[in-house]
Amino acid sequence: MQTQSPIFDEIAKLMSEAAGAVDGVRREAETVARSQLQRLLSDMDLVSREEFDAVKEMAAKARAENDRLAARLAELEARLGKTS
Repeated sequence: MQTQSPIFDEIAKLMSEAAGAVDGVRREAETVARSQLQRLLSDMDLVSREEFDAVKEMAAKARAENDRLAARLAELEARLGKTS
């Protein structure tokens, strides 16, 4: 874009270059922040979603089995109480 004043042309050019530099700094800051966050998370002892879901399913099965065995025990105790 050419204007009548070379000063305005120079200012427009500098503003365009500054916008490009700011965008580069923003991308670099995002990259650094992302790598720091990944490092922090890898240092923590967190479980994956798949591991959590597997343990959750195991707990539900164990709870159901416990309920079934508790009902059976109550039934056997009731029978034993009647025969005594």
